Amino acid sequence: MDDFLTPVSTIRITDMKESETPQGLASSQPKSSTATSGKPAPASPEYALELLKQQPSYDELIASLRFLSKHQSENDIPSIKRPSPISAQLVQVLVSEIVTNHWILLQEDAGDSKNSGFKLLLYCLSSITGINAILVRLRALIQEYKAESEGPGKLKRPHIHLNLETLLDLLEGLLKGDGWILEAWQTAKASSGPDAATSAVRMRPRAQEILTLFGGGRIVSLAAEAESIVKANKAAKDGDYEIWVADAQQYTAWLGRNIVTWQLSNGPTESPKFGSDLFSKGLKLGHGEILTKHVLGELVLKKGADPSKFGMLLSNLPPTEQRKVLFSILKLFSSEYLDRLGHCDSEESKPIVSAVAGAIKSIIGESTSLKNYLVEWLTSSSGAGLGEGVGIRRTVLAVISQNRDDIVAVLEKSLSQFGDQLYIKHSPMLQQEAHAEVLLLSAGYVHRLSPIKLTLMMRTSVWLNAISNRLTAPHQKARLLGMWMGEALSNLVDKGDKRLNFNTEGEFDEMATWYKGLTQVSDEIGSMEPLFESPPTIRPKRKTSPSKAAKTAPRPPGQHPQTGFIIEELSDEEGPEEDDLVPYAKPESDEEDSDDDPTLIRRDKPKAPVYIRDLIRYLRDTESYDLQRLALTTAPTLIRRKAEYGTEVKEHADELAGHLIGLSDKFEMEDFDDLRLQGMIALVIAQPKVMAPWFAKTFFDGDYSISQRASVLIVLGLTSRELAGFETSTYSAASAFPSKTLPEKVEKLYLPQSTSIYQPSSSSTLEPLPPNALDGIATSITDAFLAPMAAEAADNATGPNALKLSTFTERLNNPEKVRYITKTKPRIRSIPNLTAGVLSTYFFSPLISRFQAALHSSSSRTRGILFNPYLLSLYLKTLALIIHASGPSTLSLPQMTGEFWRLLLDTSVRAQAVGDLQLTGAVLFGFMALLDVNEDRMREVCREMGREVVEAQDWVAGVFSGLRGGDEGGEEERVRMLAAGVLVRLGEAVERWRLVLVGDMIGF
Repeated sequence: MDDFLTPVSTIRITDMKESETPQGLASSQPKSSTATSGKPAPASPEYALELLKQQPSYDELIASLRFLSKHQSENDIPSIKRPSPISAQLVQVLVSEIVTNHWILLQEDAGDSKNSGFKLLLYCLSSITGINAILVRLRALIQEYKAESEGPGKLKRPHIHLNLETLLDLLEGLLKGDGWILEAWQTAKASSGPDAATSAVRMRPRAQEILTLFGGGRIVSLAAEAESIVKANKAAKDGDYEIWVADAQQYTAWLGRNIVTWQLSNGPTESPKFGSDLFSKGLKLGHGEILTKHVLGELVLKKGADPSKFGMLLSNLPPTEQRKVLFSILKLFSSEYLDRLGHCDSEESKPIVSAVAGAIKSIIGESTSLKNYLVEWLTSSSGAGLGEGVGIRRTVLAVISQNRDDIVAVLEKSLSQFGDQLYIKHSPMLQQEAHAEVLLLSAGYVHRLSPIKLTLMMRTSVWLNAISNRLTAPHQKARLLGMWMGEALSNLVDKGDKRLNFNTEGEFDEMATWYKGLTQVSDEIGSMEPLFESPPTIRPKRKTSPSKAAKTAPRPPGQHPQTGFIIEELSDEEGPEEDDLVPYAKPESDEEDSDDDPTLIRRDKPKAPVYIRDLIRYLRDTESYDLQRLALTTAPTLIRRKAEYGTEVKEHADELAGHLIGLSDKFEMEDFDDLRLQGMIALVIAQPKVMAPWFAKTFFDGDYSISQRASVLIVLGLTSRELAGFETSTYSAASAFPSKTLPEKVEKLYLPQSTSIYQPSSSSTLEPLPPNALDGIATSITDAFLAPMAAEAADNATGPNALKLSTFTERLNNPEKVRYITKTKPRIRSIPNLTAGVLSTYFFSPLISRFQAALHSSSSRTRGILFNPYLLSLYLKTLALIIHASGPSTLSLPQMTGEFWRLLLDTSVRAQAVGDLQLTGAVLFGFMALLDVNEDRMREVCREMGREVVEAQDWVAGVFSGLRGGDEGGEEERVRMLAAGVLVRLGEAVERWRLVLVGDMIGF
């Protein structure tokens, strides 16, 4: 029981007078301002220290804090904030003893007045010494808690988590405000002395201490560790305990606000590198995009802001940090302002493009190094805004075009890279499309600035090699890009019959026209006014067909519908159809009506949403179980139903997808994961060309957990199979409108049961998904791949075919069976494979292109997420399922095969697969899917990728020999069987097409 009572203060009484009865003592609580212990008020910091060490009363504490907050040293700085031995001792006593004993009382009068005890305490501790003392105390308590909790007995001090909670609350209150770092720097500057030389020497270590403390991440790490201990010991009824100091994102935002305050003050004139050094350290906390976005928004994208402040901050960074921040700014501009403009075809998009160009120009100023980074961003093999819209490339080229030499350099490098054979063969198509846009845009600028320069450039060998290499490229899209580029540039320089014309009319007419029109685009640097407000979404104008307009035309006023007698002829032959009229069943009793207590019956149950905006409103309300449950159960059907009716789904698709991905199972619903996945699947099914690239971008760039990123991959994999017809969702029939469904009897006449092998069986319907939905599909595909080889091996094990007389005799005695066996396969009606093009362009290409860009990323956080074993294996299985769903008739199958094959052989992927059975199985499954889809074109595969085929065979052989197997049905045995199947299929291909491989394998 002694542990439950903590003394607040101790007062020694030597002589009790009559007035000091127990009733009189009750009126002299520590909270009273009139009580006194008879000790004089402190007159010096030394006496205040002695007073604080002797367990002072509350009044003595307030008097000491008031004295310490007003006592100033020779530099007009409170003595407790000035670095000195006495101030360090005072802070140590306040943190270790005073805060622990008087925290509850100090919190009670926190809002009483400006000079309350709580605010006086915060003022006395608002220094670097105070923050360090709190962190030291936190570390000591955390170590004590760990040491005692790991021991055999219980904690000796079970209230450690209470002390940690007190210190966290103190730290949170202490760091409130946006001018904290500026004040700390000014205090350090003032305490360094009036002499300039001496002050500079003293100021250097103190400034470094500030940078290390706030930019090193020690505050966040200790606060987060202490918060976890408090949460573990806090009762569930008390609710979740969260503080913003322990959240890295919120702390990064706080640091950004302090950096903005520093830049807007006079500090940069006295110490220009301090703000840049602090900004550089903040970028390494793991949330550099949040920090850059906040600082950029306050110093550049705010009305009345001075962009030169941000330019000064950027110019003092190290060169590598300058490049990283500049590329992050370009990505931020693209995602916030330009991606929503689409192809930037409308007139409303031009002012926004010019405004972003003006913002970039104001940031880089006249810096040569920053301009060189922009040229590098446009022409590097992994740059030019991979996966971003064309708007960001237009803005950067508008800035570069101000200098003739820079824009010519961009054109020369782009043309040389565009015609390189290795680049054409190995670069993702999404990357090549971005560089093609840069090439055409820069060619237009060069033609307007110096036509003769472009004419001479098109007479060089670089131009001729680019055209010839593009025309001989193995991929169709690579050839088309070369043709469009050749025609566009020839139209600028050549005249009459000398213009190139490859006659590429067909299904790519619209895309070809858009690419050729890029040479006529000219953007200027404009005002940043359009950026100060949230830019509206620019959408192409919708054309209304005359037939629809006639149907929806309103009735003229005064005109009434025709009325009169309606004569209906009834026939006795229609009598049997009356059997279809099924009477309504009696309503079942409501479970809530059966409650004995009528006061517990709810009559205000929410209704199911009928509009997408209502669905979003339900998902936003994370505090209502009924709305969350209703939104999740309604989302799959509602989204599918609204897909082709109106523009609700298209206009709110990205917002709805963001809510579904970030939704957490707060109420622990039984089928939460399944409903959330089905909602996202319905969204991609409704808008595959928009949402599939959006989900791919979200997987790499979004700030989500591993499980949320895994759900994105599962959605893409399952959606690709449903689009290809391998799966049928149970929500498809429920989402169909009644007007689109024939009666059951009539449907049997027109839609007979098909026996086609391409019709999915009943077992392929998308029932409620298990946690490893993709693993189950991968297992079924693997079994289908290994089954023929297993049957052939079993047949060979029974002996030579010549000795199998029973089978031969059976065939002779049964001619019908012979005819049945020798009968050719029925011909299937040829239909356009439109789904394969969608899967290739909008599913496969964004996923693999962004992975290639992430491999070259300098961000450790991106690579850490990317090479998580679970996510990487799931990612490879998703790509394999997309290729398998595309089928062998995909026009872009050679390109998809080459990109995925090289990805599987990437050294980073194979290094991660060493010792990891799950990841090794995913790589083998990828090879299996490629071999299955390319079964009829292995000759082309061996001719185009001979080295890769032999390298894959060697790697699979090494995997097979390195696995022991033997555990029946185990993971290792399954991976070994898959490796054996892939090795057999690769061996057959190499043996059959070895003559094709000879020329390519010389010197391998």
